[in-house]
Amino acid sequence: MASKPSIPRRLFKYRVFNNLTLDIIIADNLFYADPSTFNDPLDTRPSLNTDLPASDLERAVRTFVERRVGAEMKAAAKTIRYKGPKTLDHISRLSRLQADRVISEVNYNTGDPTYEMADPHQYLLGRQLEKELLLQYEKGIVSLAQRVTCPLMWSHYGDQHRGVCIGYSVPSDAQHDLHKVKYGGKRLVDASKVLAMLDGDKDAALQVDEAVLLRKAASWQYEQEWRLIGERGVQNSPLELEEIIFGMRCTEAVKYAVIAALDNRVRPVRFYEMRELHGTFNLKKCPLEDGEMRAFFPRRSRDIHEAFESVADADAEKQP
Repeated sequence: MASKPSIPRRLFKYRVFNNLTLDIIIADNLFYADPSTFNDPLDTRPSLNTDLPASDLERAVRTFVERRVGAEMKAAAKTIRYKGPKTLDHISRLSRLQADRVISEVNYNTGDPTYEMADPHQYLLGRQLEKELLLQYEKGIVSLAQRVTCPLMWSHYGDQHRGVCIGYSVPSDAQHDLHKVKYGGKRLVDASKVLAMLDGDKDAALQVDEAVLLRKAASWQYEQEWRLIGERGVQNSPLELEEIIFGMRCTEAVKYAVIAALDNRVRPVRFYEMRELHGTFNLKKCPLEDGEMRAFFPRRSRDIHEAFESVADADAEKQP
């Protein structure tokens, strides 16, 4: 996260067409997903390299537990309007007690004869530190792509071309929370970096954040992903909605509904559709001509029936 690559002029969000997509488009919201729901179970779940002695691992675990429990209890105290020195002392004491319990449980499990590694104590402390590290990441992620013409992205995330792709530009005040994903390498994060982060080392914190949030297997490289990080759930979009691209199988009714819904938007949105590049497996983005669509929709199916009904009545009157 320390050195940022240049941000593309456009970033794209591939979407199936559903209620959430309508909310994203019409209400200009974004959904920051819980990383545990991602389709790759290894995503945002690094493994810890226990390159520290047990004493340092224990200190790191204690620090994490005390901070986590303290934050949870302070939030609860704020809800019930408890405050003051006695409350803070009580929270501090209970946080230390919980850290003691966690360490005691690790020490107890060290005696389990089924552990065959050389140092079960170091191993179990490492696993506990790995667990506590992941618990501290409570942010949500909006996954964005660099390309709108990727067939795999349309297939996997654009409902096999029945969906849409939403194009955004990135204002300067949103760039701080936007990061490029790195592909390949190992899933390891050093325990020494985690401890340095806890001790206030900003460079170490950036390296740990990158290992947890911004690294994926090389197989996912086709996504060319950028990640916007923020509070989980539906939030106001910090990005600027610029364009909407409809998939090759997206119905005319869906296209019309989206276009009509954005007719009176203060900042206009451009509309495109995907087409095949003749003789190849490539795709191209083309401006959407909506004149014929606007002339046809919205339609009432009984109009045709009633039009012929009047002709039939006229013919009936002419008959002797």
